Amino acid sequence: MNEKSSGTVIFRDTPEGIVFLLLHYPSGHWDFVKGKMEKGENPLDTVVREAKEETGISDLNFVEGFEENIEYDFQFEGELIHKKVVFYLAKTNTEKITISHEHLDFVWLDYKSAFEKTTYQNAKSVLSKANQLLFK
Repeated sequence: MNEKSSGTVIFRDTPEGIVFLLLHYPSGHWDFVKGKMEKGENPLDTVVREAKEETGISDLNFVEGFEENIEYDFQFEGELIHKKVVFYLAKTNTEKITISHEHLDFVWLDYKSAFEKTTYQNAKSVLSKANQLLFK
């Protein structure tokens, strides 16, 4: 089975520098805002909806020129699922997050700390590319 999702690396400026948002998923991993595309949505629609649902953030400003695609396989209820995710990069001015029931916690971290805390290698790669673009 194939599944399409989209997500976003969300960041904000602070006096100490840029910080990135990570969400703690119930399965234990730390990752970015992301979710399955619903019928009739394009990837950006999905990201805007998921950010609002998962964090309460509604002021995303997308960084032009950033679009990273990842693919991976996982098992769900005995079925092998091939997932394709497109990630965007977006700035917010929202500091206070209201996480949904889908997550356990959230953190705002500088790049080095976020890179260390991010669980999966493909997410680390997306974060690294986002950081490179921001400091180009």
